[in-house]
Amino acid sequence: MVVHYSETRKIDPTKGELLGDNTPNDKNRIEIGPTQVAFKEWEAAGLQLPDLQRMRRFRWERLTRHIVDRGYGGLLMFDPLNIRYATDSTNMQLWNTHNPFRAVLLCADGYMVIWDYKNSPFLSEFNPLVREQRSGADFFYFDRGDKIDVAADAFSNEVRILMEEHGGNNKRLAVDKIMIHGLRALEAQGFEVMEGEEVTEKARSIKGPDEILAMRCASHACEVAVAAMENAARGGVPKGDMSEDDIWAVLHAENIRRGGEWIETRLLASGPRTNPWFQECGPRVVQNNEIVAFDTDLIGSYGICVDISRTWWIGDKAPRADMVSAMRHAHEHIMQNMEMLKPGVRMRDLSLNAHRLEDHYQKGKYGCLMHGVGLCDEWPLIAYPDKLVEGAFEYELEAGMVLCVEALVSPEGGDFSIKLEDQVLVTESGYENLTKYPFDDRLMGRA
Repeated sequence: MVVHYSETRKIDPTKGELLGDNTPNDKNRIEIGPTQVAFKEWEAAGLQLPDLQRMRRFRWERLTRHIVDRGYGGLLMFDPLNIRYATDSTNMQLWNTHNPFRAVLLCADGYMVIWDYKNSPFLSEFNPLVREQRSGADFFYFDRGDKIDVAADAFSNEVRILMEEHGGNNKRLAVDKIMIHGLRALEAQGFEVMEGEEVTEKARSIKGPDEILAMRCASHACEVAVAAMENAARGGVPKGDMSEDDIWAVLHAENIRRGGEWIETRLLASGPRTNPWFQECGPRVVQNNEIVAFDTDLIGSYGICVDISRTWWIGDKAPRADMVSAMRHAHEHIMQNMEMLKPGVRMRDLSLNAHRLEDHYQKGKYGCLMHGVGLCDEWPLIAYPDKLVEGAFEYELEAGMVLCVEALVSPEGGDFSIKLEDQVLVTESGYENLTKYPFDDRLMGRA
């Protein structure tokens, strides 16, 4: 059988020029995206794909509206996740977090310019909402040495000209994160630098219809990857030679197989290393009849964060009674707290009315009750009552927000912890739990 080149260059040979998410069906395309493995799994699961062109426009319109509503002339972004939100383009995301070479200016009239790595301005050309590609936003010491100020001055002058043309010469410029020389250069141009993270976090907090579809797909892909990790752990741990790193590596590999991007932490631990929590996975060989707990913190398909946690009992014996009690308590904690979620609920009231953990779990409880999620962990953070800072989050929940509901049940002085977390969409009438992954039957005392 002769296979034509026009078919072999396609991501999915059964489709035409466009994939179901309204992006080019071309293996050589610039924009990254899900793999054929992911598309097949989503089709089998009956999931609807997002329209990425429509999703990009929703995000661009939302950011622009937030700029205009605040009376700003523009928004200057350096944070790689904000740049991803504004343009849906990526470029060495993790390297960019500590060597900031990208920037995006979105003006009040919607005109958007990206400064990218000097040899790669083409990486955002697939998105017509990005009107210009430039370079020169790199003013960090490794790259510019003792002449950072020269680069920063040139960049700030470009921003000034663009703002005169597209921002109504409005000198109120919101900036999210910027190196010190860049800040000084902008101020020398006469800009009043405003708080940009407040703009981006509020804009990103409400997910549009296509973002929710993308999150459903990403969640499914993540849970398939978690299942592969669980199967590997249950098969490998009893043999006595499987480390925490071996288990965690499965999640990484399965995430990448489906077009996922990276994992933000290494939060998988076993046995006594689960208490205190936040020990990252390492070479410890997991023993039979031990707990394995993890937090995905996974940036998956479409760049969507899927942040869920589970705790497993792995072995041929039954878990101890105190472990089962802790697991049930953790489950009760997230389920009761989830019930509070609906539009109009004050964030402060979520803290004050939350399910209370038993006293011997208080010292080791998690850093928050809930937090927003989208392209990563996002605004807002819902604190426990004893950590509530008055006035920090005086807002109400809105439909379209997605919150991760957390529980860390960690006995003080104990030798284990239970970590659970579900990702939950606030709907017009209440909430929908997007997380389908089951809880361990033996730790729940059901088997």
